[in-house]
Amino acid sequence: MSTETTAPDPAGGTTATATAASTGTTGTTPAAPARPSRWTITAADAARIATFAALICVLSLAGQIQFTEGMAPITLQTLGVMLAGTLLGAYRGALAVATFLLLALAGLPILAGGSGGPAPFVGPTAGYLYGWLFGAALTGWLVDRVRGRLTVLHVFGAALAGGVGVVYAFGIPVTAVVTGLPLGKVVALSAVYLPGDVVKAVIAAVITVAVVKAYPAASPAARRSR
Repeated sequence: MSTETTAPDPAGGTTATATAASTGTTGTTPAAPARPSRWTITAADAARIATFAALICVLSLAGQIQFTEGMAPITLQTLGVMLAGTLLGAYRGALAVATFLLLALAGLPILAGGSGGPAPFVGPTAGYLYGWLFGAALTGWLVDRVRGRLTVLHVFGAALAGGVGVVYAFGIPVTAVVTGLPLGKVVALSAVYLPGDVVKAVIAAVITVAVVKAYPAASPAARRSR
């Protein structure tokens, strides 16, 4: 059913007829924009990933201590790996480490001692490189599981599990296989790294909590909402 309405024609005297539906005007509500996938990398994400890849590069050039031939030198790179996980989360933290490793594989001299190219990825310390990738992912995953206020203890535990435990779990067996040394001897030799890595985990925890306090967008809760 429809109704007709007439209105004076402004040109003079005649009328114009308009028909409107008597049942009322119908409309649709605009659909809400789709929430981005948790795997989506925005321009801001890409910038953060590149920044942390660069940070790991800088820390690798900050100096090293070599104790035993064939064993990994002591460097600050692991601190960068821990921070990538704690501040970027599992996925983006692992991408930052992967970016760094790809640059090293391409030949950039950004690994310990200024090395780069394919050789370090099949050498005695190759396991530590692969361990960084999974260590950053586990560190970020554990931090992202924290509900409520993020504390130094929370982050320290995550950094210790991912940045130390996972890295050692990859690095020690590969070193034993490549060098031909007994696994027990490699474990004993690796004990020299433990105090320094624990200190790095503490530093990573303190830095992370300070950054989250100053910049709440870096908190696990903010990452979950993105």
